[in-house]
Amino acid sequence: MSMQAAWDAQAQRNAQVLGASRYLKGDATSKVLPLQFALAGKSALTQDEELALQALGLEAARTAIKSLASLAKIGELDHLGGGLDLIPALAMTLACTDYEKVEYTIENAHCSIGYYSLLAAYGFVREDDVVHGFRRGLDIAGHVSWLPGGTQLNGGRLGIMVPAAVGQALGLKAIHGQGAWVVCHCGDAGWISGQALNGFNGAHLHGAPVTFVMHRNGIQLSGSNQQIMDKDMRPIVKSLGVEILEIPSLHDTRGLFAAYRAAFQLAQQGRPSMIYPVGYRSDENQVVDLRDLGRRYGIAKEVAEYAAANKVPLETRIWIPGALMSYGDVSCMLDCVFLVNNLPGGKGHHDGSMKGRDEAKVLGSPMLQATPAQAAALAKLRQQPPRQVVTLARPRPGAPNLVVPREAVAAVALPEPGKSVSPRNGVEAAYDLVAKTHPDKVFIVSCDLDPSTKLGKARSRLAATHQFEMSIEEQVSAIMANGLAVSSRRPQLNVFSTFAAFFEGIAREGFEMWRYQRNLNGSNEGLNVTMHLSHVGACTGRDHFSGWSLDWITLALGYLPYLHRFYTPADARSAYIAVLDLAAHYGAHIIGIPRDNLPILTQQDGKTPLWAPTDAWEPLTLFRRYPKAKKVILALGATAFVGEQAAKLLTEQGTPTDVYVVNGFPFDPEQVAMLLKKYRAGVVTIEDGLIGCPCTGLRGLAGMVAGAAAGTRVKLAHVGIVDPRIAPAEGHHELWEHFGLTAPALVQAVQAL
Repeated sequence: MSMQAAWDAQAQRNAQVLGASRYLKGDATSKVLPLQFALAGKSALTQDEELALQALGLEAARTAIKSLASLAKIGELDHLGGGLDLIPALAMTLACTDYEKVEYTIENAHCSIGYYSLLAAYGFVREDDVVHGFRRGLDIAGHVSWLPGGTQLNGGRLGIMVPAAVGQALGLKAIHGQGAWVVCHCGDAGWISGQALNGFNGAHLHGAPVTFVMHRNGIQLSGSNQQIMDKDMRPIVKSLGVEILEIPSLHDTRGLFAAYRAAFQLAQQGRPSMIYPVGYRSDENQVVDLRDLGRRYGIAKEVAEYAAANKVPLETRIWIPGALMSYGDVSCMLDCVFLVNNLPGGKGHHDGSMKGRDEAKVLGSPMLQATPAQAAALAKLRQQPPRQVVTLARPRPGAPNLVVPREAVAAVALPEPGKSVSPRNGVEAAYDLVAKTHPDKVFIVSCDLDPSTKLGKARSRLAATHQFEMSIEEQVSAIMANGLAVSSRRPQLNVFSTFAAFFEGIAREGFEMWRYQRNLNGSNEGLNVTMHLSHVGACTGRDHFSGWSLDWITLALGYLPYLHRFYTPADARSAYIAVLDLAAHYGAHIIGIPRDNLPILTQQDGKTPLWAPTDAWEPLTLFRRYPKAKKVILALGATAFVGEQAAKLLTEQGTPTDVYVVNGFPFDPEQVAMLLKKYRAGVVTIEDGLIGCPCTGLRGLAGMVAGAAAGTRVKLAHVGIVDPRIAPAEGHHELWEHFGLTAPALVQAVQAL
């Protein structure tokens, strides 16, 4: 089966799965519980609101347990313990969310059963779909994913959503001003990851209106915090500029609301905060022991039986965490309390399940029964007119974005033929023009490299709320840009720029996020972000090893299913066109910019620029055409002028050879087929990047063309870097000569066909 046939077959299977989806249709109008708090003008909960929130939490917990019981029948489990812990605070968050100025996300996204169960309790999704569909289809996925009423920032690796939430909060602040706020639920493990710590720093540095709700239950993935990471996070997080709001427990509804209100007020002052439940311990005023645990949660009998079974006296003093893993599931909750207190019988329930357990018995827990007052408050709420929430998918990749008027595009003076300048010259002019035209819709995240990446001129046109300097925190900066992208569905340009070498070595998570960001249409796709890779390839001046990005082509091609376009400009003019094109189209973009000076390419006459400023971007440009040419050189980006030199030599020697400039991807499949049909005598590729070696096979442009030519009789050859281990300390042309990226090498490759 050809690659295209395999792609088409997969498209049919994708369509079948999407056709069976209930919620992933591109838009949804939900009629849900009319429970919504405007924190700016609300000082306290009414009794009915407090009771209704508690009843919603109980209903969601029961749904979660039913879902895990259903999973157990097919031998599966999930993170039930963390999911139950998430519910009480997330219920409050959902009541505060307006899906415009106030949004939320979940860092500990493996706790998704609590998230989905609450969406069902509020009325965004059906309970039966959560019970019987969780982890068994497209709608109710295993980790947090976007559904009506949910969060666009789908959770993945631990810690990632901290800086993503910061970016979203900064975008909301710039767009809406007062009232903007993002709540990010976090867990015990993710806070220590580098991206989370850098995210806290970014929140303080730029005054993000964000609040982190810490579910400090004392348990991590494989044991208690004491066993895995015995550190008090508060002084660390506080030292990074995040204010700590201590409360006894996330399960105290009134106390939690007061903390949310205080956090919202801090956010409006540009002061990020963390709500931190300290729990309950013995002090001079109170004794906190196992008896007290039973009294607090109405499970005295269950605590006594559990303690007796493990030969632990009820007078044993303990710490009761302010966020209880497996909250409501009494036996598992006690396992967790005993674990964090190093008592016999203690067990963790990070990977909680219902395997081998009696569903009816678990649901019969005294902590899972609504009181008459709670049930009445919820019933009363459900009798009121519903709240209507409209959820719309993000615009499709390629939809219109920030278009610059043609007359303004044409008015910019670009380098003329006869000059060799860095493509960064065109980059600077294009970003500056977009920022000048749309200053309120451009956001730039920088890493102390604007003089080199040439984003500084554009930044000078932006308000402080639209530009964010993050020093050398490349990974977190890329993630923040992703967060900025979901702050609005409007046309917007979100740019993160750094050296390509830092992307390959450090900032990859910015790309990786695109793999698990689901749109409401069901497709995992890149966000509306431009990842600007400067100094690509070996063409990086005399920096050599410190600046190389030799894998940049394969890197970007690996994300092509999530991209609108990947740009590889060949000179300053094509770089100008590429930047204007990416700004004009919604979606994820990667652009790779060479550092060193390159000649301005010309048409066949050797005088007229190959590209005019107003030209439309295209993936392939015919650069040199010779009569009776049966062979062709495909030169990617910076190598185009080498292709021109080689074609001239070949034609003079009696082997006329055409040249196309590869400006980026994706190609139109028909274009590739046309090239392979027209140049059956041979296709040679050249690129400034790794193309593999005999033991690995082809990669980069070479690999793509070889794949497209599979099954044909077209002869192929490839010029690129095959062994990067040794290089002299020389300039651009000398280094390319060392790696065989020269006109003679191309001539030899074509003749060898």
